[in-house]
Amino acid sequence: MMKLSFRRVRAGKEARLRDWLAELSVRADEVRATFVDETVRSEQAFLVHTVDGLVLVYAVEASDLECARDAFERSPHAIDAEHKRVMSECLGDRFDIPPLYSVALKGIA
Repeated sequence: MMKLSFRRVRAGKEARLRDWLAELSVRADEVRATFVDETVRSEQAFLVHTVDGLVLVYAVEASDLECARDAFERSPHAIDAEHKRVMSECLGDRFDIPPLYSVALKGIA
């Protein structure tokens, strides 16, 4: 299953967020180790400039999104603790944007 989320980036935090996302790419083996616990297959992040400011668009694909969220919340991985800290520092309000279209193969999560 795939999920997209949209979060406002706090003023003055773009560089910090970009640096962290670049670090995640460098530390990809650590990130992949968390995926095993979270049933995650892939993640992507995008920054979109809007008239109201910068927005982070985050995409995650996981076998079980609820399991992924729970595993992330109780994760023993140091990189997850760092990720929580940086996201809390850099991100503001969430946008609730439901998909207008969503179709998947039956039996495929």
